[in-house]
Amino acid sequence: MKGNNVLIEGKNLTKVFGFGGNKTTAVDNVSFAFHEGEIISIVGESGSGKTTLAKLIMGLLKESAGTIEYMGKPRRLKRHSDRRKYWKHIQAIFQDPFSSFNQFYRVEKLLLDCIKLQGEKLTKEEQLRRMKEACSFVNLKYEELHNKYPFELSGGQMQRLMIARIFILHPKLLIADEPTSMVDACSRSTILDMLLKLREENNMTIIFITHDVGLAYYVSDTLYIMEQGKVVEKGPAEEVILNPKHPYTRQLISDVPKIHSEWDLA
Repeated sequence: MKGNNVLIEGKNLTKVFGFGGNKTTAVDNVSFAFHEGEIISIVGESGSGKTTLAKLIMGLLKESAGTIEYMGKPRRLKRHSDRRKYWKHIQAIFQDPFSSFNQFYRVEKLLLDCIKLQGEKLTKEEQLRRMKEACSFVNLKYEELHNKYPFELSGGQMQRLMIARIFILHPKLLIADEPTSMVDACSRSTILDMLLKLREENNMTIIFITHDVGLAYYVSDTLYIMEQGKVVEKGPAEEVILNPKHPYTRQLISDVPKIHSEWDLA
């Protein structure tokens, strides 16, 4: 379902933390081009720079060097109105769902805020219908949750609620940073299915940030392999996994027996 149009493009992105002799280069001269409807996985071990790159794309961190273009135009995030407009189209699901919600807001307000971000003027009945639809999409019952606070929900319910927010917002780009790391295998599969269904229905671009080579291989069109802030290999998922060029990529694959056996047989 990958389209020909480039949705977001990064050119020579660098992010340096610290000053003087205490500098750390978390992202080092990284370039990318992500297309409409494409599923990309940025893969690397802890400390590889993949989450920092995700935060640069989200606009949560400012790049030290390089540029990002969104829909063919330089991205502008200086004003609050610019950021609000950008975040209307670009959303994220993070590893820890509890840190993503205001713990003092009930579920109803969390979902209503998403509807308000869309800027549509809806009646209370229409707002309620949207919230019920979103909960139903992720197999939750709005009637059972709307009056609860995030800390009253399980980790699996919180992850589903985050996807319900995405259902309401219909972003063009979703960044999913280790979205299934805190749930069991059954819930993991369900959450991935929900995200892929959203992609099919909305032609949404999804960027998975993960250390899980198996997940990356099975869901992605394109892989970017990161090591120590650099992209050391990139290309179609099957090509990267079955014919890896870089030693680091080979090392990652060797840690996943199922993929490793496929690679040996290729």
